[in-house]
Amino acid sequence: MLTPTRHPNRRPLHSGAVKAALGAISALALSASATFAQDYNPDAVINIGSLYEPQNLDNTAGAGQGINEAFNGNVYEGLFVLTDAGHVEPRLVDSYEISDDQLTYTFTLKEGVTFHSGDPLTAADVKNSIERVTAEGSASSRKRTLANIETIETPDDRTVVITLSSPSISLPYNLSYVWIVNDDAGDITASADGTGPYTLQEWRRGSALAMVPFEDYWGEAPSNGGVMFQYFTDATAQNNALLTGAVDIITSVQSPDALSLFTDNPDFTVAEGASTTKELLAYNDRVAPFDNVEVRAALARAVDNEKLLQAIWGDYGTLIGSFVPPTDPWYVDLTDVNAYDPESARQMLADAGYPDGFSFTLDTPDYDPHPVVAQFVQNELAKVGVDVKINIITANEWYTKIYQAQDFEATLQEHVNHRDIVFYGNPDFYWGYNNPEVVELIAGAERASSVEEQTEMLTEANKIIAQDAASMWLYLYPQIVVSKSNVTGYPVNGLNAQFFVSDIQKAD
Repeated sequence: MLTPTRHPNRRPLHSGAVKAALGAISALALSASATFAQDYNPDAVINIGSLYEPQNLDNTAGAGQGINEAFNGNVYEGLFVLTDAGHVEPRLVDSYEISDDQLTYTFTLKEGVTFHSGDPLTAADVKNSIERVTAEGSASSRKRTLANIETIETPDDRTVVITLSSPSISLPYNLSYVWIVNDDAGDITASADGTGPYTLQEWRRGSALAMVPFEDYWGEAPSNGGVMFQYFTDATAQNNALLTGAVDIITSVQSPDALSLFTDNPDFTVAEGASTTKELLAYNDRVAPFDNVEVRAALARAVDNEKLLQAIWGDYGTLIGSFVPPTDPWYVDLTDVNAYDPESARQMLADAGYPDGFSFTLDTPDYDPHPVVAQFVQNELAKVGVDVKINIITANEWYTKIYQAQDFEATLQEHVNHRDIVFYGNPDFYWGYNNPEVVELIAGAERASSVEEQTEMLTEANKIIAQDAASMWLYLYPQIVVSKSNVTGYPVNGLNAQFFVSDIQKAD
């Protein structure tokens, strides 16, 4: 019987264990705070607890969601920014024009913007930054959305002209994913040179990442004296860091058990926002039996998602029935499609040629809540004769084995991106889903002449993907940020795992 509340990672630590878990990171916090520039008050440094340490510092090199959390909008900026409210707004662009045929975009860059190294921002930096994302060796999940860029011209230092092979109604949105990097920066997997309000001071792998305000920032100066991201591999240690004052805020709460430590406590503020993080079981749709729609639909019907969500999150989180969360314009409630029905699941498996079920290996990352979710899925599928072998791997192994090599049968993973239905229009994506009608709908939606037409096409694609049971969408995470009660100004929605820090401050 699955009992998530007894998972060892969720037990409160004894005082000695807390000291052991926090000792090394507290030492780093003190050391880094002491070395912040003298112009900054260490008491104004915001200490942030996170479970998502970057694997490297380059978002085109498979760095994981942690790099977006720490760097996006903080160290690096794009031509556009996706705000925490979900709006796309100009950032490094002063103005832009679109040709009548919607194929040519002319961007004028802001004046007076410099990189942290002191170099001025130029059109050449923008061109090279976009080409970093679209390069053959790029691991950016958004590379395909920019594939219709035909040419990038730089007639002068402040002008960038992008010509497309076909109209792209989402180009400004897609460009919000492109960090503008100093072209002279070279390898940025362990260093940084952006235009954002913070400069990277130090990154100690496995411990913390420190940033200080950039004195020559073109925009409004940060409200704090610097930021320290402190990284934890254990959710309980992170929660205890907040309880003991080692951090001021944690970006993600992993269970209702942890949340109960902070609710109804005047020392803390609990903020719930709109999540885009989906927990899904992704099949390798290229291989049998997952190339069979009937098998995938049967497995979806065999798992009680409502029971799972209650077991993991209690009264938090949402069932959505597809990959599309309510914050996307093309959301529609599809929870009734292939809804829980184990009897029909058994019949569908028999009709598909598996009356006695089958066996497969489920690769799952080793951090919460994936191992517990895997056990739940294993128990549910066993009831319809399907044997699931759980293989627990690290986040790095997941990236190389699943995402890169596509060497798997099925995997559990969370997807944090906003408006990411486009991944199902890419047959080369790691899960290999390939429905020509969906591919055309998603491609056609980019060529739409209006937002209304785009929304209509992507809504239809969403319905087809759900009917195809392309993956098993288990639930939508809640988005919960917890802070000390004297800390304000932090984002609550965290779209694309972003965590803008420049407005965060704490009262005396």
